[in-house]
Amino acid sequence: MFDEQKIKKINRAVLVGLNCPTLNREENASEDSLEELAALLDTAGGTCLGSVLQNKPSPDPRTFIGEGKAEEVKELVKTLGADLVIFDNPLSPSQQRALTETLGVTVMDRAGLILDIFAKRARTSEGRLQVALAQYQYLLPRLTGMWKHLERQEGAIGTRGPGETQLESDRRHIHRKIAKLKEELEEVRRVRSTQRTRREKNEVPVVAIVGYTNAGKSTLLNALTGADIPANNRLFDTLDTTTRTLDISDTCTVLLSDTVGFISKLPHQLVDAFKATLEELEYADLLLHVIDVSDLHWMEQAQVVEGLIRELGVSGTPRLEVFNKCDQVPGEILPHGEDIVAISAKTGAGLDRLLAAIEKRLDTSKRRVTIHIPYDRGGLLDELYREAKVEQVEYTETMDVIAVCTPKTIGRLGPLVEGWTPHKEPWEE
Repeated sequence: MFDEQKIKKINRAVLVGLNCPTLNREENASEDSLEELAALLDTAGGTCLGSVLQNKPSPDPRTFIGEGKAEEVKELVKTLGADLVIFDNPLSPSQQRALTETLGVTVMDRAGLILDIFAKRARTSEGRLQVALAQYQYLLPRLTGMWKHLERQEGAIGTRGPGETQLESDRRHIHRKIAKLKEELEEVRRVRSTQRTRREKNEVPVVAIVGYTNAGKSTLLNALTGADIPANNRLFDTLDTTTRTLDISDTCTVLLSDTVGFISKLPHQLVDAFKATLEELEYADLLLHVIDVSDLHWMEQAQVVEGLIRELGVSGTPRLEVFNKCDQVPGEILPHGEDIVAISAKTGAGLDRLLAAIEKRLDTSKRRVTIHIPYDRGGLLDELYREAKVEQVEYTETMDVIAVCTPKTIGRLGPLVEGWTPHKEPWEE
């Protein structure tokens, strides 16, 4: 039988951040970033007991925040009964070990917390593979002397994922695990490549939804496609990519994909590991950058997403900026302009304008035509079912097919298309 009092104490954390002029923007901490860290802790199942923001000219090589401030945090931990200290800034393995010794409790940084959340949220085998790889890469430099300082606790933040047996193994074993996971993810890439080739052959455009975590990407996918995936108001609620078919209009059908949410200071191990999924962005025909316009920091969040888009090498992909949650802000201050659409995925406001904007940007030039196929060329009907959207087939003197086709397919069928001429097609008039 579990000790209820002991369970209640697990994951009670003090948050610490360092604001320092010598650190770059991604490494620095602020009141806002500590607030976001508290939200991440809540997502992981922990409780924030208090936070400390230290201002210092430069980081301390050993304790990061300085010996004096470390002692203050130690007293705060003791007073509040915390069992965990989480830093908003990235810590080196040696700093993490020194702080664990000084504070007497588990110490982790934002990257470690995000990895733990991903381990908790990943549902598919692919997602678990990616998270496990990221965790091993994060833990490898921290193996030396790390585990002698930590008391393993059932259910504690930072203990999910690869498992205790692997974490206590030597470096060679961890390296073998990393190599095996990379092989399995390469197989995922191979399968995705095969699927992508099939899509390209069928000329189905791909539209990928990107955005800051909790911007409303899953809610938008549900609103447009009825996907019915979980869409709760919390960070990283869904991790696994979901793809659904979306009929934009009677002549435009796309594959709409929801991707994992981005966040500031996203661990580079996760970016690398999730490239098997995120590389779908490279092959997308259009990106929908969903922005939570109700958030006071939406501009900074949008910049984080743009930075990661550049890091993934897809900055040249056409995109629409989709300002979501417009029902929560006054209409007169809503963003507007070319390639910008204001919507509310929750209420459905603006979704018709979004669909029109998607179709305009893709401009697939598909047309509905009637094709008369002789019976001795019946194989063409099978090709049409694979390459076009066949709506109706009537069997008269010929097989009369009404289908939505690309210009390439129409050009290949030539004289079989009703109204076709070798010099000028009717849709060009």
